[in-house]
Amino acid sequence: MIAAVNLSALQAAAGSNQWTAIYPELMLGGIALLLLVLELVLPRPERALIPAIAIVSLVGVLIGVGINFHTAFLSDLNNNPFGGLLRHSAGGQFMRVFFLLSAILVCILGTVTLGRQPVPRVEFYHIVIVITAALMLLVQSHHFVMFFVALETVTVGFYILVGYFRTSAASLEAGLKYLILGALSSAILLFGIVLLYGVAGNPALPGATAGPMNFTALRDFLAANPDNYLANIGAVLVIAGVAFKIGAVPFQIWIPDVYQGAPTPVTAFLAVASKAAGFAVLLTLTVDVFSPLQEVVVPALSVMAAATILFGNLAALTQHNVKRLMGLSGVSHAGYLLVGVIAAIQREPLAVGAVYFYLLAYLLASFTVFAVMAHVPGGSDADQDFDHYANLARERPFLGVMLAVGLGSLAGIPPLAGFMGKLLIFIAAFKAGLYGLLLVAIVGVVISIYYYFGWIKAAFFPAGSPRTPGEGALTSPVTARVGLTAGTAMIVLALASIVLGFYQGPLGAWFVAR
Repeated sequence: MIAAVNLSALQAAAGSNQWTAIYPELMLGGIALLLLVLELVLPRPERALIPAIAIVSLVGVLIGVGINFHTAFLSDLNNNPFGGLLRHSAGGQFMRVFFLLSAILVCILGTVTLGRQPVPRVEFYHIVIVITAALMLLVQSHHFVMFFVALETVTVGFYILVGYFRTSAASLEAGLKYLILGALSSAILLFGIVLLYGVAGNPALPGATAGPMNFTALRDFLAANPDNYLANIGAVLVIAGVAFKIGAVPFQIWIPDVYQGAPTPVTAFLAVASKAAGFAVLLTLTVDVFSPLQEVVVPALSVMAAATILFGNLAALTQHNVKRLMGLSGVSHAGYLLVGVIAAIQREPLAVGAVYFYLLAYLLASFTVFAVMAHVPGGSDADQDFDHYANLARERPFLGVMLAVGLGSLAGIPPLAGFMGKLLIFIAAFKAGLYGLLLVAIVGVVISIYYYFGWIKAAFFPAGSPRTPGEGALTSPVTARVGLTAGTAMIVLALASIVLGFYQGPLGAWFVAR
């Protein structure tokens, strides 16, 4: 009888396995395996084509997802395939596009930087694609089992990528630090999930559910028990585990060292895709699953947001290592995004779209800056500082302009997309009545202008006399030629930042409608 019941349950679950619903992730898995097969079967000279195959394949998947954007999922936003393990939504579909675009740009950066180190090439692109697929599943998770498995797949992949430069002590040290602190954050997250599972499945409590790992069932239980102590502790621990991924205070301690030691493409991947996934998950958890616990969640996130903005900006003021500066400035951006998340919890209609738009603007600006960094390697990948940018605008005007656009957008200078992203977050915070956080955010923006423009000043107005030929002054800081693919990518990113700063059009309307 028990076997019959289990068989019926399995048949019912299998009936919801809509494999077409995850075709982008399945295609990415196939592409990742294909790269390894090509490395085995292709002659050594032809293996140089594998990075190009990876990039073209990712572009193809991106085009497919883009074509399918308004048809497959937006018509049925409550579609829960695979027995409720996943939930499709407009936000999840946007994040799919976001991660594919990030992966394409990371692979392009990889073609620039990997040649300087004696490291395997194909495995890098393989792992990037696997992480991308896992990120796409992570943001669509509607069950803590799916959530944790996807998150750990991403994390294990980053463990490998952060320490990918095996001959670099800085890269190995960064990988070890990320491994230790990442394991700690996973333990905190898992402890929170276990507490929620145990308390929500307790039949002695009102609203107890047989499926406490399902987000909808858990939300219903929390609505019936908003004052349950263990449930509140579990929710806080889960949020703390996610806060590590986004680099929010007090879980930001790993960011400067890991960002500095990791290869530049991996730093960009961590700074953009990993952070974006954390905020997409945080929106799902706080706005939906933990919505009955606002009295605990909102104060905790408010303190975290204010501390994150202030710490990130103040700590970046004294930095001259550009990778550490990008890490600490990324901490401050996490604080601004947290303000948007809090406004979304308060049910401000503009807030969710503002967070998504901010993430898009952050992607455009950050990858523009990291692309310039990839072409200005300095002494080593980890030791690049302001001095390596002296005379950059004079020697390489193209890279100087790209750097200025990227940093200007990160600083929130009009009329760039970063300005519009911050403006939307601030408007949402104002409408939600978050006046204290809004004041802290404005102060943070003012502080950030100093260190962003310090970097621009180093590139455009270096200290000392101008360089003249034959004087033995500073030589060109650029040791990597800007190829057609990388140059085109930078132009597209910079133009997108400028255009979105002036005109958001249908895209802006879509964000507002979220």
